[in-house]
Amino acid sequence: STGLTEEQKEFQKVAFDFAAKEMAPHMADWDEKEIFPVETMRKAAQLGFGGIYVKPDVGGSGLSRLDTSIIFEALSTGCTSTTAYMSIHNMCVWMIDTFGNEEQRHKFCPSLCSMEKFASYCLTEPGSGSDAASLLTSAERKGDTYILNGSKAFISGGGDTDVYVVMCRTGGPGPKGISCLVLEKGTPGLSFGKKEKKVGWNSQPTRAVIFEDCAVPVGNRLGAEGQGFKIAMRGLNGGRINIASCSLGAAHACVLLAQEHLTVRKQFGEPLASNQYLQFRLAEMATRLVAARLLVRHAAGALQEGRQDAAVLCSMAKLFATEECFGICNQALQMHGGYGYLKDYAVQQFVRDIRVHQILEGTNEVMRMVVARNLLQA
Repeated sequence: STGLTEEQKEFQKVAFDFAAKEMAPHMADWDEKEIFPVETMRKAAQLGFGGIYVKPDVGGSGLSRLDTSIIFEALSTGCTSTTAYMSIHNMCVWMIDTFGNEEQRHKFCPSLCSMEKFASYCLTEPGSGSDAASLLTSAERKGDTYILNGSKAFISGGGDTDVYVVMCRTGGPGPKGISCLVLEKGTPGLSFGKKEKKVGWNSQPTRAVIFEDCAVPVGNRLGAEGQGFKIAMRGLNGGRINIASCSLGAAHACVLLAQEHLTVRKQFGEPLASNQYLQFRLAEMATRLVAARLLVRHAAGALQEGRQDAAVLCSMAKLFATEECFGICNQALQMHGGYGYLKDYAVQQFVRDIRVHQILEGTNEVMRMVVARNLLQA
């Protein structure tokens, strides 16, 4: 809470309390049974967490990017997988709120902010992951509709969600030929692949999303034709802060779990906490967590202010936080010894859930490219 305003400390406390009471007790069950906890998320939406940085006139909370980071970090201590999906949902609602016209904002945002309906972000394709500008899903305009064909891969919430924010090609090759359409579940021609079996993130379903001659009204296009790639990248800057914040929450929880285990567990007649090597490792974990948190919050502030260096700072924050926080969680598991590898102990789930954060919202290799390009162009 250091450096936060009194209001931000209140947001943080509400989120920590919700995580402890409504999420943490069910985290293992949601993971084991692959439950998408819709009702719990709707309870979170009642606290304003369904559209955190969406404008209030369409049901959002109107908070800043820093406020959002604080909330997602706190929620993630209760269930990283569920919070990560909520962060993607928030990103989708923000895109509609920011780039949609008044009719679109008032049509889609209220039910998404209340989480009566849920959203999925559709950018990645089977053949275009990091190279998003080469996507092939096409939308051919015919009168007042677009005919959408293609498929998206690794879509969080796919099949269980109601609204799909889809990046598709309406023009020539490259980023300038990409537009953004909002598609509703139940549209003829929209179907889904099998539910993927994943290492972690099991409280949210992941499926391919398939479009076969889907007729989408032109009125469902966000922005002008050709603006889709810009919209996608603007969304991902915030998404990178969000996922980095979820990593912070997992690492925060794992530092506390390690601290407790070292105090309780005895070896060679002494608590593990008396072992200087483990003391030093715990100190390093806490130091790395605080360093990552400061960078994430700095980047969130830059994004909120619209600073010129915001995109590169978001990439730095995502790169640093997801790698450092995974290391913290993994070290916490090691400190638990054999117990850390048992599913009765939460630390292993944090390790599994956080690993994918180095891959999604732009792989960490791409984050390095973004930072390096910025430095070399300067």
